[in-house]
Amino acid sequence: MGDPVNEYTARLQQQEREIRSLSAEIESLKNPQNLSPSPHLDQLREENAKLKYRINILKRSLQEERIPCSKAMTNINQQLQEIFGEAIRASCPELDNPPQAVTPNQQAKFGDYQCNSAMGMAQMLKAKGVKVNPKEIAEKIIQNLPDNELVQKTEIAGPGFINIHLKRPFVSKLLSNLLINGVQPMPLASRKKVVVDFSSPNIAKEMHVGHLRSTIIGESMCRLFEFLGYDVLRLNHVGDWGTQFGMLIAHLQDKFPNYLTVSPPIGDLQAFYKESKKRFDEDESFKKRGYQCVVRLQSKEPEFIKAWNLICDVSRREFQKVYDCLDIQIIERGESYYQELMTKVVKELEEKGVVEMDEGRKIVFAPGQSIPLTIVKSDGGYTYDTSDLAALHQRLFEEKADMIIYVTDSGQSTHFQLVFAAAQMFGWYNPQVTRVEHAGFGVVLGEDKKKFKTRSGDTVRLMDLLDEGLKRSMDKLKDKERDKV
Repeated sequence: MGDPVNEYTARLQQQEREIRSLSAEIESLKNPQNLSPSPHLDQLREENAKLKYRINILKRSLQEERIPCSKAMTNINQQLQEIFGEAIRASCPELDNPPQAVTPNQQAKFGDYQCNSAMGMAQMLKAKGVKVNPKEIAEKIIQNLPDNELVQKTEIAGPGFINIHLKRPFVSKLLSNLLINGVQPMPLASRKKVVVDFSSPNIAKEMHVGHLRSTIIGESMCRLFEFLGYDVLRLNHVGDWGTQFGMLIAHLQDKFPNYLTVSPPIGDLQAFYKESKKRFDEDESFKKRGYQCVVRLQSKEPEFIKAWNLICDVSRREFQKVYDCLDIQIIERGESYYQELMTKVVKELEEKGVVEMDEGRKIVFAPGQSIPLTIVKSDGGYTYDTSDLAALHQRLFEEKADMIIYVTDSGQSTHFQLVFAAAQMFGWYNPQVTRVEHAGFGVVLGEDKKKFKTRSGDTVRLMDLLDEGLKRSMDKLKDKERDKV
């Protein structure tokens, strides 16, 4: 199979060559020297008529082929702008950049569209010392309209409005195409890659109602980009690294001491998290063990890595229930994925000379920003700033994304503003070439009017919400006896 756009272009070029050839033949037949009395005069006249008929067929075919062969939707307003733009320029050639105001008609009984350019053109002429009635300009515009397949008739109304009525066969053809082929986007000039970072729950905590917006908005964006022909990469930047894993591993060791040989039956992850958090907050010796477990996890000791994997796997199974329910396929790349890259990014920034020391911390100020990014804490650990810089670096240089979109609540807008400004300062990307955006949205509040926090463990489970939504929908359908239809 060849490229349909190339095939379409070749067909257009071939038809245009044929038209030029036929036009030359017609001009040749019009030459009096070729029309001197001869026994073949009638035959030549017949051939002339055939050629004219053929050239008209080809012109109509060309007009139809101007709409790409992908059955993409026709932009009626754009075509009317071109048609009336040509007429407007021909009506007042002395005006530079005359207004081309073609808009849908607010009152359908007066027409489908309306051209309001005449009044503006009259004002421009008046400024040049030429007084003209806008109605006269409107009449000139109508007289200069080129042949087209859109406009059935025009009417001048009021001070100089031009009401435009579309040809019914043209509209009917568009609607038929829409019904048969559905909505079809215009083909992209080149296939571009889009990375969409969305959903992003925290490992060891079940997804709650607050995760629904990011998940739904992000997936909707991905489906729209795919429909338009983009190469889409869905990424789930989960929180799977950090100090909370120390307390979870310590609690796992106490509750399931044989976890290395027997898979622990953690049925309710929410309850498991709440138990460990309570101990961490109330028991100093347990808190100390928790911090020790973090250090040993970050040192990648095998038994601690196994404990970490066990906890992550329980979370993933719970997350997957939600994604299966919503028909979402997303690739997980948590904070742990970028651990080695974070070290490289910090080294790169130090070599660039943009890192400053602040009470033991390593910070970076982006241009025009009053708040710094903390890339290394005073204890030598990394932060969200470091992991998001590393993630952006990977998406720009390894994924080679043309567009990167972060779908999180608006509370993180300042954070992403800092990250994006810093990345531009480092020379990682040019915003005129690569689009990096934060798509923010509002948050779901609890009864206390505060944002839900998974760390407290007191939130509405998203899976419960989805199940309840399905149940209520089914009850409504049964109330209306739709189950009997």
